[in-house]
Amino acid sequence: MSDKPKRPHHVYTLLVEVGRKPGDGLPDGSSGAALMCYASGVDEEEAVRETVAILKQADMAVLEVSGYGSLEEREEEGHDIADDERALMARALDENSVVVAQTTVFREGDDREAGA
Repeated sequence: MSDKPKRPHHVYTLLVEVGRKPGDGLPDGSSGAALMCYASGVDEEEAVRETVAILKQADMAVLEVSGYGSLEEREEEGHDIADDERALMARALDENSVVVAQTTVFREGDDREAGA
């Protein structure tokens, strides 16, 4: 048995882009989605690994993950973090889990790659 102290967990904000896969639960006619997630981990790499693993178990086709840092890092950068967002982050930390806070569905023909 190891007596090493447990490393503290933090909550990381991740944007996950998913494509289509049978059984993914996305609406008919959609080409994929972006999922805003809050994930607990000792570091961002662990939070990403756990998020990808959970989404794959849910039959989601993960294409790309972008990390926006921990709550502390976001605060240091001056991000405005609403109370409801903080509550979801606290839930992810308390449950040592991944919380999908928002889903934006992409439809065929969406012009998301081209700049505005």
